[in-house]
Amino acid sequence: MNLIKSYKDELELLINFIKEEENNKTTEKIAIELAKIFTCGNKVMICGNGGSNCDAMHFAEEFTGRFRNERRALPAISISDSSHITCVGNDYGFNSIFSKGIEAFGKENDMLIGISTSGNSDNVIKAIKTAKEIGMKTVALLGKDGGQLKGICDYEFIIPGETSDRIQEIHMMILHIIIEGVEKIMFPENYL
Repeated sequence: MNLIKSYKDELELLINFIKEEENNKTTEKIAIELAKIFTCGNKVMICGNGGSNCDAMHFAEEFTGRFRNERRALPAISISDSSHITCVGNDYGFNSIFSKGIEAFGKENDMLIGISTSGNSDNVIKAIKTAKEIGMKTVALLGKDGGQLKGICDYEFIIPGETSDRIQEIHMMILHIIIEGVEKIMFPENYL
């Protein structure tokens, strides 16, 4: 068994992602936007299914806890509470599990990041639409061809991988680099 091809496939995806200058510009724009959101007392919310749900929780805890250095906690919510998901799923259906969270906690000028490796997750699509109705900034981390979510958010990344695992690996890197960018803007003394 030779698994080196898996490393090479991921490396090729990453190299192609980095070559696209627009991806760097979008990362910077999101970091700047998110730093403004936090500075104004607003928050970021994030959602996704399966492994993307785990990535959403990871992203949120990096802001509410610590990423690299000591700093104040920043308001980030992952829509992943099991009691919320099972309650809403039971009462309204699985497609509403994220949008109901947005209804409950989302405010104008907050940000929602939706993660979908296919771009076709109905519950993420519904959450993005709800966030836009409220007046939240929207970001999509997508895969393959972007699916139905392509082109509807303020910012988007599309990773043209063939499998969810390879796409999610790049998504997590993007999320980490956005956090780093926010910290460099808001807490520059930590990066001297």
